[in-house]
This record gives sequence, structure tokens and C-alpha cells, in this order.
Amino acid sequence: MKVSSKAQIEQKVEALLELMTLEEKIGQMSQIRHFEESADKHVTEKFIGSIIHTQGPNPGKTALGWQKRFIKLQKKALSTRLGIPLLFAVDAVHGQNTFEGATIFPHNVGLGATGNENLVQEIAEITALESQATGFNWVFSPCVAIPFNEKWGRVYEAFSESTELTEKLTRASVKGHQGNLADPKTVMATAKHFVGDGATDFGVEGGNTSLSRAGIKERLLAPYRMAVKENVGAVMASFNTVSGISMHAHKSLITDVLKADMNFDGIVVSDWKGYSRFGKNDIINAGIDMIMAVDGDLEDFQKGVKRGVETDTIAMSRIDDAVKRILRQKFRLGLFENPFPDSTLVSKIGIKKHRNVARQAVRESIVLLKNKNKVLPLDKETKKIVVVGEHANSSGLQSGGWTVNWQGTKENYKGATTILEGIKKHAKGNVVYDKEPTQNHFDADIAIIVVGETPYAEFFGDIGHESNTRKLTLTEEHQNYIKTYSEKGIKTIVVLVSGRPLVVTDQIETSDAFMATWLLGSEGDGVAEIIFGDFNFSGKLPHSWPKSEEDYKGKYGPNFWDKTIQPLYPLGYGLKY
Repeated sequence: MKVSSKAQIEQKVEALLELMTLEEKIGQMSQIRHFEESADKHVTEKFIGSIIHTQGPNPGKTALGWQKRFIKLQKKALSTRLGIPLLFAVDAVHGQNTFEGATIFPHNVGLGATGNENLVQEIAEITALESQATGFNWVFSPCVAIPFNEKWGRVYEAFSESTELTEKLTRASVKGHQGNLADPKTVMATAKHFVGDGATDFGVEGGNTSLSRAGIKERLLAPYRMAVKENVGAVMASFNTVSGISMHAHKSLITDVLKADMNFDGIVVSDWKGYSRFGKNDIINAGIDMIMAVDGDLEDFQKGVKRGVETDTIAMSRIDDAVKRILRQKFRLGLFENPFPDSTLVSKIGIKKHRNVARQAVRESIVLLKNKNKVLPLDKETKKIVVVGEHANSSGLQSGGWTVNWQGTKENYKGATTILEGIKKHAKGNVVYDKEPTQNHFDADIAIIVVGETPYAEFFGDIGHESNTRKLTLTEEHQNYIKTYSEKGIKTIVVLVSGRPLVVTDQIETSDAFMATWLLGSEGDGVAEIIFGDFNFSGKLPHSWPKSEEDYKGKYGPNFWDKTIQPLYPLGYGLKY
């Protein structure tokens, strides 16, 4: 396919814009869910610009079924007066994680631990291909936040507390997702959430970021500059406020910094129900181009913006700027010539080659924090190994939030391998599973104890939020799993499954070996490959590791608010055999 030049695309955008009515322009700025009532009707009558898939009914039972639903909607868009194709968007944040059977990679915190930009680019390429295979041309990834406090429920969505490492991996992720945008195997990427989402006071999701403008520039903007340099197609506005001003309505940061200073020419998209939640027409004037007009927001948004233009509270030039940005990306994606998904890509979903890359990512992400008396690598001939804990036998628990469901799942899901299955595959001796420690296996030569967090996403993961009883420590139950075996003198290897560093100082002290595996996705086998020495550890901490809960008295985590507090392990720490 011949790709249009930049000048040709701009000419096409201007020519199409000339033909559009105000209603058609506002329609292009609208994003709705495919399963909402009257979605099909809205595409044609309200000139919808984008469709999003979120938690809710799936588009179909199979990948071809998903494609079929989106093809139907695309045909409706193409039947309108101007025939402008739809963008189809999804939160594919660690693989095409909304489709059961897709390859699920470690979450970004694990990829931060790999520090491997080539691997991150390859993962993004696979995510793009499997997303296209299910009908999408736009993904809301990567998250390029810099987490300042482990209490934040989205720490795992970000690569690292290190701005430099985040910048490097952002570049790789955008390159991998987008490649040549007109290639049907690539998708439009989204850098999110602009800006300060991970640097809110006390780690509150959607809270206030009181960091100074100088601090924002120094610590938080570099990954966005890198994303823009790599021609990222979209940037998503954040839920948080900055010094009391909603980011969705922050004209200085969105229009002046992102669009003008950084020369970003793509789409600034709102987050969930951004119009009704964060200032209605104020967010349009601030520079938001496309609105997630979901859960009843569509009519209010479209009428409100039209009224704003008619009463001169929104300049027509602002509407035209938004629509140009949306059309520009549709032309860059080649959607006018090639609007439909490729059915031949379905056979690529979850294939062995992709899972091998995911398993490599698991291996490279694991950080060895302790290895007393070189208990690791474990001899495959060990006579009896007891594997303990429900996390050992659940691909859902090992994967975290944004896996099959928005809040994740505690169950096994299609195509995945658990940590226990991996251990059984590699061990040559007797492997027994003791889900909740009993008295039955105190004759074991070694205990592999798998503990960690249960899945969560967004504010449901905030420590201290009213929606949960989460702490920065292991539950008492999981602490007892470790105690039960260590107090009997049995050598213990602790495998921690978490979306952030936890305060586990005592548990590290009582164990013989301690591994941080983060949220590893569908390929639990990678943990066993490391335990038994098929590969050496290479993962390095993407966050400094806290000593105690007392370290979190301030609004930021200990690495940010008080340099006199020494972490248990510093950023970049990680042992080898």
C-alpha cells in the first residue's frame, strides 16, 4: 500500500473538514461503547468518530465474531454522507487483555524490571497484532506515569519510578505498537495519563498533584516528549487535578505544553465520562479532542458543545482543531483505503511464538532479592517439593487487574499456564500442592510458597481506599503460609506476586530465597524456568523497596519525600545465582 505523504494527508484533512457540518464535526469527537443501546443507530445518525470496548458484553464469542461486530459498525459509518471510518479502541495494557485466549504479558512494572527495550518493543508489536486480530486499530497504551507512592492502585501500569527508564521504555512501546501506522498489523498507541496521575498526594487515584510546575517538568514530562517524538497517535488526559485544577480542563498543560511546546499533532482523548465529570465545555476549551461519551453522556456532550459553539463560548477554531487531529490519525492509519480488520490475523492470537516472548518477559522480569546458602537454583531431582498458596494455581491471580475483566479474575483463563503447572513440568521428583498449609507435607525437602495481592484496577487498588482493606503488607493468612513451613525448618522459597513493592521485611528475613515476580500474565512457566536454573536471574528493581509501613508517613513514598530513609533494597537492585 502506498502511504500518503504528510502534505497529502494535510490536504485531505482540510478538504474533508470543508465539507463537514457542525453536527458531523461533533460526531467525530464522540466515542461510545459498541454494546450501548442504540449504538448502531448513533453511528449513522450522530456521526460517531470512535467505538470503545470496555467491561461489559463482548462483541462476539470468537475473534471472528468480534471482527464481525466491528465490521458491521464500520459499514454503518461508511454509509454516512461523508463515509468517515471509525476508530476502534481498547485498553490493551499487557497484551490484548480483554480477549480470553490472547497472549498476556507481564504488566508494565514487570517490563520495567526487565529494562529490555528491545523486548518491550517486541511485546508491543505482538499486542498490536493480536489487537488488530480482534478488530481494534487503537490501544490505550502505554501508561507512562511515574509512581511516587506505592499506595497508588495503578503502580503496576507504569514502568518505573525512574524517569529515565520510563522514557526509554516509552520509546520502545510506542515504536512497537505503531510501527508503520498504515500497516494492518499495527495500531495507534496512547501515552497516558497526562499528567501527574502517579504523583498525586498520598497516592490517591484521581487525587491532587501538588508537585510544582518545575517538578512536573523535571520528573513527569520526559516520557511524553519521547512519545511525541516517536509520533504517538494519542494522549489520554488524567483523572487527577494539578494544584487544584482538573487535568481535563488544564489548558496550560494540554494546549500550551503538550500541543504547542511539544508540537503534538495527534488526538487528546478524555478518560471515562470526562465531559460530565471534569467541566463539560471547559475541557473542550482546554484542548480535549475526543470524548468518551459513555454511560448516558453522549446527548449531553453533543448538545452542550453545539450550544457552546452557537453561543461563542467555544470557538469554531477549537472544534476544527479537534476534528483535524482525529481525521489526521484516520488517514495515517490508512482507514479510508482499508477500514476493515484482517480475518487472517485471527490465527495469530495466542500462538506459541508470542507465548515464548511472554515467557521470556516473565523470566527477565523476576527480581531475586535473597538467596541464602544458594538454595537457588533448585535441583530438578529434589525428591519432594511442596508448592503452597492459591496464587500458585491460578492464572488469574498471577496476572492482576486488566486481565479478561477490568478488575481481573481469580480464576484460570484460557491458554494460560500457572506457576504450579510450570513447576510440575520441570521437576523430576515428587511435586505436591498444599493450597492452604496443612500438616501433611512437613517431610518435604523444599517449600515453594507463592503469596501476593489479589487483582485490582484503578482506585480499587488504592491502599486505604474505602472500597477495600488492602495494606502494603501481606495478609496475615499469607504471612502464616510462610511461617508454617519456615518454623518447621523446611527450606522456603517465597514467590511474591504483586503489582508493587510490599513491606515484607520479616518474610524476607525468615525465608531462604525470595523472588519478586510482579504480575506476570499468562506464562507462569517462566517462573519455574528461573527456579530450576534453566536461565539466570536478570531482573532489577524498577522501584526502591520499602523497609516498613512507617516509611509512608508523607504524601510520597520513601524514595521521594525523605532522602534520609534508606530503602531495604535500592532502585536497580537484583541478585543473580
